[in-house]
Amino acid sequence: MKNHILKLFCTIAFLIFFAAGSYAQPPPPERGQDDNQPAPVGSGLVILLSLGAAYGAKKVYDARRRINN
Repeated sequence: MKNHILKLFCTIAFLIFFAAGSYAQPPPPERGQDDNQPAPVGSGLVILLSLGAAYGAKKVYDARRRINN
């Protein structure tokens, strides 16, 4: 029982320790940088969509192959 409580306490302490760093503010921008630049989402989105489509196609292929055999 003590071992279970110790593991639970360590897990909670670990999560709190790393969650505290996520609330930190980013450093202020340097002079000359534009704050209104959009994030480069286009190429990453295309990669994720193509990988998802390939994964779905493989799942469909495997399911149809399993049914036919």
